[in-house]
Amino acid sequence: MTPEREQRIAALAAAVAEGDSRAILEFGAAAQARVTSVADEMLRGVRNKDLGAAAAPLNEMVATLRGFEVGAVGGERSLIDRLLGRAKPVAKVLQRYQEVQSQIETSIVKLEDHKTALMRDVELLDRLYATTLEWFHDLADHIAAGERALALLDSETIPAKEREAATGDMLAAQALRDLRARRDELERRVHDLKLTRQVAMQALPAIRVVQENDKALVSKITSTIVNTVPLWKQQLTLAVTIARAREAGGDLKAATDLTNQLLTANADALRQSNAEIRAQVERGVFDIEAVKRANEQLVGTIEDTLRIADEGRKRRAEAEATLLSLEAELKQSLAAAKARTAPPAQP
Repeated sequence: MTPEREQRIAALAAAVAEGDSRAILEFGAAAQARVTSVADEMLRGVRNKDLGAAAAPLNEMVATLRGFEVGAVGGERSLIDRLLGRAKPVAKVLQRYQEVQSQIETSIVKLEDHKTALMRDVELLDRLYATTLEWFHDLADHIAAGERALALLDSETIPAKEREAATGDMLAAQALRDLRARRDELERRVHDLKLTRQVAMQALPAIRVVQENDKALVSKITSTIVNTVPLWKQQLTLAVTIARAREAGGDLKAATDLTNQLLTANADALRQSNAEIRAQVERGVFDIEAVKRANEQLVGTIEDTLRIADEGRKRRAEAEATLLSLEAELKQSLAAAKARTAPPAQP
């Protein structure tokens, strides 16, 4: 702790220890108010920053370069193309290159603009970090001063007032009560300042994270402009040079390649057809899996027949018992009806 900071903390502690309730309530309020300004500044940075806009031209450039197939340079022309005098693959690629080059230049201009904006954001975040760090130290000074004032009140001021109130003076007792109330207010105020300091502590790494993301995007844009595009042009130059060399002996190579392709194709076809024929020859009349499956189904059919027969026999027995019961009930009902309809006996 520097002498200047020690002197400042001592002055703040003395002022708040001797101050009234209003001074205690406003203690550190200015330092706490800075959290709003820092949060507003971070929010403005987030609103003004459109990472999607910065990434769009970057993705467009990558997609354009990927869509330009350098490997197509020097491809063989068909016989029809040769007879009709159509353009050679190298000429087509060079024409396509002119179109892609225009798109790449437009994307580079957009990326440079976004890169400049991101660099400004990085500088702004450096200033914001410095401001937040000052705010953090200011809160720490107020907290240290508040704790020092609480210690002074607990060790000296309140015991002195307690001795005065012990004499029975009513005004001294009321003054002691007010002093204790201010002491509690100061303790709560110091606690609030500690919470605010925690918010400041969390804001510091958050600012660095946002700044690191901006730096990473700037590095990606720079790498694409400085490395990817020149490398693409270099690969195109090499491809065109190789393609022109290939065109000089293209006919001989085509004939040799065709012969090799026929030989290998016939050999492959012979091997494949032989494997298929031998596989069918070596198969039995029935596959064991089919026989096993048929046997399982037959056994299941027999078991199902026996089970269904047992169930039918059981249902018939139950139905026969039910019929006997119904027949007995019917007979009983008819006998009762006959007894009711018989004439009374003569005396």
